Parts: sequence; structure tokens; C-alpha cells
Amino acid sequence: MAAVEVERLVKKFKQTTALAGVDLSVPEGTVLGLLGPNGAGKTTVVRILSTLLKADAGSVRIFGKDVVAHPNEVRSMIGLTGQYAAVDEYLTGQENLEMIGRLYHLTRSDSRQRATTLLERFDLADAANRIAKTYSGGMRRRLDIAASLIARPRVLFLDEPTTGLDPRSRIGMWEFIASLVSEGTTILLTTQYLEEADRLADGIVVIDHGKVIARETNQVIAGIHANARAAQIRADAQSAANDAHNRAFDQHMKDIDSNNSAFEAHMDSIDRSSKSFQNYQLDREVIQDNDRNERATTSNGFGDALVKAMAKNPSDRFLSYDEFIIALEAARSLLLRERSSSPQSQHPAKSKGLTSWWRR
Repeated sequence: MAAVEVERLVKKFKQTTALAGVDLSVPEGTVLGLLGPNGAGKTTVVRILSTLLKADAGSVRIFGKDVVAHPNEVRSMIGLTGQYAAVDEYLTGQENLEMIGRLYHLTRSDSRQRATTLLERFDLADAANRIAKTYSGGMRRRLDIAASLIARPRVLFLDEPTTGLDPRSRIGMWEFIASLVSEGTTILLTTQYLEEADRLADGIVVIDHGKVIARETNQVIAGIHANARAAQIRADAQSAANDAHNRAFDQHMKDIDSNNSAFEAHMDSIDRSSKSFQNYQLDREVIQDNDRNERATTSNGFGDALVKAMAKNPSDRFLSYDEFIIALEAARSLLLRERSSSPQSQHPAKSKGLTSWWRR
């Protein structure tokens, strides 16, 4: 049996068409996820189903009761949690729930007992006597859902129940919704999150611009979600590969810069070595020139000394070997005496008479 049946639902606000022939059905004891972007018409559907808004055309039945013809009977079977927590900030948590119970015509004792049970179930017992103004966002959201369960509804409409909740509170809300379904409650859940529908819904209806554009079962939802995860994994892997490639390229460019620096340093070393070798060649040439000059100076000085020694023998005959040796020794002694007496004399005059005297 269908707990909720909607056929050709139409609603207009002046020139704006909020719903343009919506059809959906929710089997008893299941969760239907109503997905769509902001402004798609999800909240308008919920308001019509909960008798807060009258449709321009179409029909809505809750367990066979038309919401227009039998609104009071329908209200006794449903509970509603809107997008925003509807609690009295100046009452305590206990007082808020007892007030809702009294509005459902429960006795004072039944209202108190039901409020205490729900506060414990939603982990709000420690804050039961605190005013709701001091509650956190997640606590106020749980208190709002508890209020919708005061009359033990057979059908629960949850309009984006996890909006504004932190991840931990969201997971706690999912677990609570799952527990309600296990107890036989039928739930129509509006959401913008595919993951939430995948976690909770037995089927989904996707609407956009007031029209149903897709209907899927939970198996298809799981496949869509799996494909989305696979696509995300592939995108992450490609991103990681691109990052690795970029890092390798950056390292390659750094290696090229390092090699260029090493090559420039090598060329500088070669240039310095070349300059050092040129300086060595220049120094060597200077040393050789100085050595040649010194040898020439020594030779000239010795020649002059020899001329002076041989001038002591004015004979025109040729000298004997012994006389020549004596002349050489005399020339050597004379040269040493002149050098010791005149150290500044670096370039004595060249001898011009030795050869002519020797050939005399």
C-alpha cells in the first residue's frame, strides 16, 4: 500500500509556476528522497503534502485520505520538520515538547512522559531544563525533529533535515532516520545531497523547475554514486599524476640550471688556467732574457779580463798552452776582483779586442 500518493500536482505563484504536474508515490515503511536544486519546488511539495498550502490542481492522499477533503485526519498521521528549527527559544527543551503534545490533544501526563522519552532518545536529557536559546544548532535541530514525533506520526516529512549541521551531527541524524524507518515510519526526505539519498533512500525522484525529470531505485542510486566516486578517484589520480609530472619537470629544469652553472664554472676555470699559462710563458721569456743577458754580460766581462791579462805579454808570437792557461786564470781572478769592487756594474762593455789579439 502507498503511504503517500501524489498525482499531477500543480501550483503557481502569480506568473511563476512552482509545480507543473508532479507525480510521486511513497510505499509504506520506506524512504523516498526528493532531490533537486534550490528553487526546484521541493519545499512547495512538502507544504502541500502537510496541508499548509493548497494546490491549484492535482491530488494528494495520505494513506488514502485526501489532504483537502480530510485535513484533520491527515494531520493526525503526519509529522513535519521544516528547513529551519521551529522551537520557542524562551522555553526549555522539556517545555517545548510538552507544549507540542498538548497541541496534539495529549493529556498533561502523556505529554510529559512522551517529552522525556524523546529527549533521552535524542541525547538531550541533560539539557532538558535549559532554555532552547542556549542550545547549539545541532541540538535545536534534534529538538525540532523530536517535536515532530510527539504524536507518533505514521508519515514524516523531513525538509532538508541536515542543512547547517556539522559532519558529526549529520551522521547522527542519518542514524536516527534509519532507526525510524526500521520501526515502520514512512519518510519523505528532501535533500540536495546525493550521498544522503544514497545512504537513506529506497528510491529517489528528481525535480527541477517544478517537473519530475528522473526516477530511480536505490540500486541505481548506488550505481550513480559509485560512478561518481570512480570519476572522482580518476580525477584525483590524474591530478596526482599531473602534480608528479610538474614536480619532475621542475626538477629537470633545476638540473639543467645546475649543469649550466657547472659548465660556466668549468669555462671560468679554463679561462683562469689559460691566463695563468700565458703569465707563465711571459715569466719564462723574461727569465730566459735575463739569463741570456747575464751570460752575455759574464762572457763580455771575462773577455775583457782576458784581454787585460794577455796585454801583460806584448810579444807578437803565439802563446804556448801553459801561457794561455795562466792568462785564463789571471783573467778569471781579474774578473772576480772587478765584480767584488763594483757590484752595481751589471752591463760591462763588450770586448772588441780579444779575437784580434788572439789571432795576432
